[in-house]
Amino acid sequence: MSYTQRVAEELKARYADQPEFVQAATEVLDSIEPALAAHPEYEAAGLLERLVEPERIVMFRVPWVDDKGQVQVNRGYRVEYNSAIGPYKGGLRFHPSVNLGILKFLGFEQIFKNSLTGLPMGGGKGGSDFDPKGKSDREVMAFCQSFMTELQRYIGPDTDVPAGDIGVGGREIGYMFGQYKRIRDEFTGVLTGKGLSFGGSLCRTQATGYGLVYFVATLLEDHKDSLEGKTVVVSGAGNVAIYAIEKAQQLGAKAVTCSDSTGWIYDPEGIDVALLKEVKEGKRARLTAYAEARPSAQYHEGRGVWSVPCDVALPCATQNELFLDDAKALVENGCKVVAEGANMPTTRDATEYLIDKKVAFCPGKAANAGGVAVSGLEMSQNSERLSWTFDEVDARLKTIMENIYTAVSSAASSAGFEGNLVVGANLAGFAKVAEAMYAQGIV
Repeated sequence: MSYTQRVAEELKARYADQPEFVQAATEVLDSIEPALAAHPEYEAAGLLERLVEPERIVMFRVPWVDDKGQVQVNRGYRVEYNSAIGPYKGGLRFHPSVNLGILKFLGFEQIFKNSLTGLPMGGGKGGSDFDPKGKSDREVMAFCQSFMTELQRYIGPDTDVPAGDIGVGGREIGYMFGQYKRIRDEFTGVLTGKGLSFGGSLCRTQATGYGLVYFVATLLEDHKDSLEGKTVVVSGAGNVAIYAIEKAQQLGAKAVTCSDSTGWIYDPEGIDVALLKEVKEGKRARLTAYAEARPSAQYHEGRGVWSVPCDVALPCATQNELFLDDAKALVENGCKVVAEGANMPTTRDATEYLIDKKVAFCPGKAANAGGVAVSGLEMSQNSERLSWTFDEVDARLKTIMENIYTAVSSAASSAGFEGNLVVGANLAGFAKVAEAMYAQGIV
């Protein structure tokens, strides 16, 4: 049994109750064999055993009072996974599905995603089982202030810099930043995704979606093709999906679907981005409101986005949303590229099927790194007390995504896995982190 296989088996036995984490870790371990073969010293240093365990996990209660005067209690988390190449960096997720296993999976993925950006950022993730949907602004503020009252003990601009994620947008970041500043009496870049009036970066809202499409465009260009005239299907209707749709259409493609937790839209004339923003960002309404306002749109309950014929598929909703049967439908309908806008939205067997069928599969840790890349650029602007223009940030984002594609593609080719971007992303992300960990000794 190889070193990576042994560590994977130990993980499966120890964390059988954390399937998402085991899935993510096993996928990485399975593909970094070439790096371990070239560096036998890593096994002697127990590098993988240290890599798969977080450096620190913080769990805490979050008491707050709702609009009825009732005391509510949620659970808060911060998984500070790896700081070998920089301070912990990763989002906060507020959603009822949040648990330790999901945050460990997200934090583990974040290590390699951050490494791929080329910026000095370690990996972390956090959040709470609090659901902001249906809550008043006052309730959200009460929760965020209580959450940050505890979290502020463990974070800082040179220690851990959280950002937003599912359920955590500009409103939530603002409330948390205000509470941090109030308690610590300091104005620092401790959170990214802030409002533009207090240290936020232009293009941050668009970054993950734009970056995803820049990655796909670079891949297509590498294969002497482009997005011009392509049909794109997208899942999700949050920031990532909205701005992936926007950028894809700016580059000449037609995006025809989006989805939320209750159903999905098929709009053969192309998604109306302005209307989608109004429905999801302005009204915070369901996609039924989009269908009611758009005669060409068809609304469907449940799942079904992946049944629509397309050239490019962009899963941008949540983990494990694209299954094997979905992958078969995409292949049968002529899909050539699947790029993950969400974190691990494609199941393991679906990923393997797509790669086997020669679909260009772009894993999330590479393809959706645009969000954290611009978070890193926001950190730089905060440190320098500067604010860059939208075009400056967008240009840097585009360059970062092009560089990520080149690094991932080259790593895959060098290891003998031409075109396998999953292997390439894991190898390229692992190399920098492993080198730093080894150089810093047994810590």
